[in-house]
Amino acid sequence: MTAPQKQLSPNVMRAVGLKLAAVVIFTAMASCIKAASAEVPPGQAVFFRAFFAIPVILFWLSWQGKLADGLRTKNFGGHLWRGIVGTCAMAAGFTGLALLPFPEVTAIGFASPIITVILAAMFLGEKVRLFRISAVLIGLIGVTIILSPRFSAATGDNITALAALGASAALASAFLRAVALVFTRKLIVYESTPTIVFYFSSIAAFFGLMTLPFGWVVPSNLTILLLVSAGILGGFGQIFLTSSYRYAEAGVIAPFDYTAMLLALLIGYFVFGETPTPIVLLGASLIIAAGVFIILRERRLGLTRGPAKSVTPSQG
Repeated sequence: MTAPQKQLSPNVMRAVGLKLAAVVIFTAMASCIKAASAEVPPGQAVFFRAFFAIPVILFWLSWQGKLADGLRTKNFGGHLWRGIVGTCAMAAGFTGLALLPFPEVTAIGFASPIITVILAAMFLGEKVRLFRISAVLIGLIGVTIILSPRFSAATGDNITALAALGASAALASAFLRAVALVFTRKLIVYESTPTIVFYFSSIAAFFGLMTLPFGWVVPSNLTILLLVSAGILGGFGQIFLTSSYRYAEAGVIAPFDYTAMLLALLIGYFVFGETPTPIVLLGASLIIAAGVFIILRERRLGLTRGPAKSVTPSQG
């Protein structure tokens, strides 16, 4: 007699639904940024992305009755450093979106959790054993496969040089996002998730505005709509992402991050007319496999870090 299959609890199903919604929203946000990137510089895009997320976040905090708690902080310096790194990650990611196909930037971005494992071992004292070391190496091989054609052609014409710059920016964004996550893991010891989310958006908006003297433009009405939409979507995406971790462990729902690759492939093809190369698909497969292995291993070892710890530092 076959044993009855274990049913997913309503909370887990809700968590998965919220996480998938967050992935869809963040992918749509990145699409808006990419569409606007032909007209506006990255710093201006950072400002719109961060500034127009703030009203959404404030409304969310007020609706939950946590507005006062969300604005109160015990360590503004920690938020400042985390905000600076996260803002740089966002700007680098937007630069990559402007210069590379959408699926390629998405695939390179998946290197961030892999880099986080390395940084956590170096700066947080987390133990990394053979299984995760192997997964990290596989992920880094995947990153190398994706980047190698860009860098090998960097000495060619202007187009290939710009593509190499875009690849460097996307990789820098993944690295900086991992650094920001290390800062976040320190902040969550004494700060709430709403506080971290609010101060990051505020600091990113400030530093984005500081790039005004360095080449802001007066965008078209369509581009303004895209930029404002990106900010609003970013705010809602952060809310859905944060809420998803209230109902299930990170190890259960974190692998759903990688559905963004399928969405990026579809949007890249149908919206931007981009077809990924076999090299990008191969590299992305290795990176995703490594990321999933790391997530599952952390779950098995009991290293999941709780709801607040699971929130990504920056969804560029």
